[in-house]
Amino acid sequence: MSQQVAFIGLGNMGGPMAANLAKAGFTVKAFDLSAEALEKAAQAGCQTFTDPCEAATDVDYVVTMLPSGPIVEAVYIHQQKLLDAVGKHTLLIDCSTVAAENSRKVGVEAEKRGLHFIDAPVSGGTGAAAAGTLAFMCGGEPEDVERAKTVLNAMGSNVFYAGGHGAGSIAKLCNNMLLAVHMIGTAEALQMGVNNGLDPKVLSEIMLKSSGCNWSLEKYNPYPGVMPNVPASKGYEGGFMINLMLKDLGLAMDAAKGSNSAVPMGALAQSLYTVLKHQDERQGMTDFSSVLKLLQ
Repeated sequence: MSQQVAFIGLGNMGGPMAANLAKAGFTVKAFDLSAEALEKAAQAGCQTFTDPCEAATDVDYVVTMLPSGPIVEAVYIHQQKLLDAVGKHTLLIDCSTVAAENSRKVGVEAEKRGLHFIDAPVSGGTGAAAAGTLAFMCGGEPEDVERAKTVLNAMGSNVFYAGGHGAGSIAKLCNNMLLAVHMIGTAEALQMGVNNGLDPKVLSEIMLKSSGCNWSLEKYNPYPGVMPNVPASKGYEGGFMINLMLKDLGLAMDAAKGSNSAVPMGALAQSLYTVLKHQDERQGMTDFSSVLKLLQ
């Protein structure tokens, strides 16, 4: 009998992650508020449920991929009360990007009930979610992270242990702050090249083999038409929304303030994405690589 996984949250990231688990042979019991997301999950081989606690009954693992820290706390503790619905043998894995305090609170409440919980936010974007090549940054007990690899390795290619509860969340916020900074820098350099008569494809090839090489340039080029199958070449749709990047940058700024850390580049990135979001009412729903539009 295959191991059973409840997957809660089937958005742009969660949907393909759940599909990869089903593809790997797990019995996946999926929940989302969206009927469309549930239909896609069913087509990918998942069982679908309209109640998260029902989905999480008698499973080996619960994986959550949710939009915010308050929603994570609501699902686990306050409203759906997932912590009161799962069995003692169930390992709880939260892949959401939230504040460390949210992860620590869920971890404490899980421990009170004799449950095992880790925070395991991801990096790699929607492309890596679909390809099953995500990186997981994990916080919790080492033995729980080791056990989680059974599931995480079916969705990703790298699993990192960062420390105790909340450490995975801090690592993710540091990572996404850097992502915002180098995406803006990449867009800025490409647009300057185009403004001076360079072909963005040629300039990208040059920088990929030079000291300016970075993930945004190599995997997620922000200039339309340079790279196929990235949001920039699809009208900046279907990727990591500006609204979510701003959420992450806000969490990063809070973490910086709380630890007396100097983050001038992160603060500037937050400011630029805020300006971009307010260009029109739909801009916040577009991919964060659309920051190139600010520079044209």
